[in-house]
Amino acid sequence: MGVFEELQERGLIAQTTDEKEIRELINSGKAVFYIGFDPTADSLHVGHFMALCLMKRLQMAGNKPIALIGGGTAMIGDPSGKTDMRKMMTQETIQHNCECFKKQMSRFIDFSDGKAIMVNNADWLLDLNYVELLRDVGACFSVNRMLTAECYKQRMERGLSFLEFNYMIMQSYDFLSLYKRYGCNLQFGGDDQWSNMLGGTELIRRKLGKDSYAMTINLLLNSEGKKMGKTEKGAVWLDAEKTSPFDFFQYWRNVADSDVIKCLKMLTFVPMQEINELAKLEGSDLNKAKEILAFELTKLVHGEEEAQKALEGARALFSSKSDTDNMPSTELDGSLFTDGKIGLIDLLAETKLVPSKAEARRLIQQGGISVDDEKLTDVKAEISREQFEKGYIVIRKGKKVFHKAILK
Repeated sequence: MGVFEELQERGLIAQTTDEKEIRELINSGKAVFYIGFDPTADSLHVGHFMALCLMKRLQMAGNKPIALIGGGTAMIGDPSGKTDMRKMMTQETIQHNCECFKKQMSRFIDFSDGKAIMVNNADWLLDLNYVELLRDVGACFSVNRMLTAECYKQRMERGLSFLEFNYMIMQSYDFLSLYKRYGCNLQFGGDDQWSNMLGGTELIRRKLGKDSYAMTINLLLNSEGKKMGKTEKGAVWLDAEKTSPFDFFQYWRNVADSDVIKCLKMLTFVPMQEINELAKLEGSDLNKAKEILAFELTKLVHGEEEAQKALEGARALFSSKSDTDNMPSTELDGSLFTDGKIGLIDLLAETKLVPSKAEARRLIQQGGISVDDEKLTDVKAEISREQFEKGYIVIRKGKKVFHKAILK
């Protein structure tokens, strides 16, 4: 089975422009492909996972990945899936985020010896001459056709700025630039990018002629990755400082029964034969598949040692054992206590288990907080220093989120 066929079996391909050409290109290891990443934060998150795993999978088959960081397009903002215009970022912030991305991507992609490259579209977008761009590129686009694109239609009622209207042209110009500079012949993206991707393909074909036809092709990823990584605490980050390896493991350990096999197929390198066997499991037996999913992805992001620690910590929580060694923790300074006590709301805020004190009150009132297995429903409840007799207490939020508060 070729890599293209494996992508199909794993449910990764949604639609393509030229399937025959794509199949031959990537199965022979001749694809030079790019995926774009907007540097809107200083860490990648779970929503990027599918793209990173795909890049790794294709590189293993001999194809060359280009990680395109949108340092230029981030100055504009993609209207796709948005209801409001994106907040503007400084070039310094964008550059810092780009550096963080490359460090995290290196866990998935081998950038050594030219096997993959990372480029920033600020290198060619920020110095463009506006009139030259209009004459050279703008003439290739029909406004009537652009307005039929889903990414624009969904914004028309709320208002679409001229700034954002240019995003399709900028992304299309990216593909043309990558084609000319690096021989990039293939682009990947989520289905919300389809119109922009088609714009890039058509731009190359119009500018360079039909001889480039077989090389200007797109592969579209299923949009599942766009739905991943959102919890009540916010995004699930790949940066251990933002989301601990244990919390990362727990996120995947707690996926819905209906999603676990899908995630194993799309995101892991577990052989399909093994996944098909796991797909036969039902009910509580599916926890075995969830554990494998969580371990494999944590190992991929944080390394095998951290994955093993997270596995052992999670198993301890699901059993009657009291092992808390690998549980996420926060050290509390004694100065936080007044008359030997700290308010439960303040404690939750200090451990960052809640985004706000208002959320802490809501969780307490709804019975969602326990301390050392005792459910607390009084928003005025306090925790005394004496309760830290063993040096720590264990806070449980809901049924599956555990946190150790350690008194210095």
